[in-house]
Amino acid sequence: MGSDPEPETEPTGHAVVTRGLTRRFGRRVAVDHLDLQVRAGELYGFLGPNGAGKSTTLRMLCGLLAPSEGGGTVLGIDLVAEPERIKSVIGYMSQKFSLYDDLTVNENLTFYARVYMVPRGVHAARIAQMIQLADLAGREHQLAGTLSGGYRQRLALACALVHAPRLVFLDEPTAGVDPVSRRNFWGLIRRLADEGTTILVTTHYMDEAELCDTLGFIYQGRLIAQGSPASIKTTTFRQPVMEVETAELRRAADVLADWDAIEEVQRVGARLRLVVGDPALTSSDIEQHLRAEGLEVRWVQEVEPSVEDLFVSFVDKQRKARLREQLRALDPQAPLTPALSPEGRGSKSDTLPPDGKGSRSDTLAPEERGRRPDTLSPLGRGQGEGA
Repeated sequence: MGSDPEPETEPTGHAVVTRGLTRRFGRRVAVDHLDLQVRAGELYGFLGPNGAGKSTTLRMLCGLLAPSEGGGTVLGIDLVAEPERIKSVIGYMSQKFSLYDDLTVNENLTFYARVYMVPRGVHAARIAQMIQLADLAGREHQLAGTLSGGYRQRLALACALVHAPRLVFLDEPTAGVDPVSRRNFWGLIRRLADEGTTILVTTHYMDEAELCDTLGFIYQGRLIAQGSPASIKTTTFRQPVMEVETAELRRAADVLADWDAIEEVQRVGARLRLVVGDPALTSSDIEQHLRAEGLEVRWVQEVEPSVEDLFVSFVDKQRKARLREQLRALDPQAPLTPALSPEGRGSKSDTLPPDGKGSRSDTLAPEERGRRPDTLSPLGRGQGEGA
């Protein structure tokens, strides 16, 4: 690995390019002809609900899993022809931290520095740099297994960066981490991107997505939208979003959910948030409709769509309420009230992927069930396909 020539980006300035990238598990298509482009030096957010194909895509891009069809390049390296070479030049942080609990912070970093074949002469300097970057000073001799979730997360990122990769893949790195640790972690990866490291991060937290330079929305294995948050809001999402404040929120929600002009109604704190199906509908029209039903309206105003609004809008109508509740169930800061829609007002979502009963996000093939996570050396612990 240490003798590999320095990888290059595509002539177009992209760190990742895929063409028709596909992965099947038996008859199930987990990733369906994905055309992905990640520019060098950007923070790219890869969004989708559980079962959408995010983790499977990352496993292929990391050289852990062979595509069933299609191909692409990672830092100019062909992901079909040279997957082993890709593993040596990228950083990867999996959903489950690949740390040795019985080793100290320093020992974990030393182990990964050796695995990634960091020259022995710069070991100490690189490890000291990672300790400072991850704000782990004073914890160098603490066992990894005794660290809090936030510090374990920082150590896992430091291990993925110890060999100074120009491209880092982060697979749902903040899942199960408290809001303060999440914010600190995103401040860290934003800084890395600003310094020139390309970062591709998967997440189902919509507030995190707002922090990315470019977003890719994946649903049922297909890329359904790609672009900056601002460009997607202005060019792709053309439906007005309104907010309503009224004293009778429950009754107002029922009235609006029964109106064909309104596509979706959700309660956000003391307000109702509406996705309007008819672009010609104005705030005055909504206020008049509610007053005609005997409701007192304090105000109605148009607001900027959120990333969650964008994502849910790309999904077919029959699954919108279900997906909205799934996203909110994953977000520890979200209100608990489910979205309302004409198809299923107030119905409780089972928060499962649309196509599976309790299936994992990367939808394992029968021969893979029961295995440990495939965090391979040098990307992590254990062995699995693609090693």
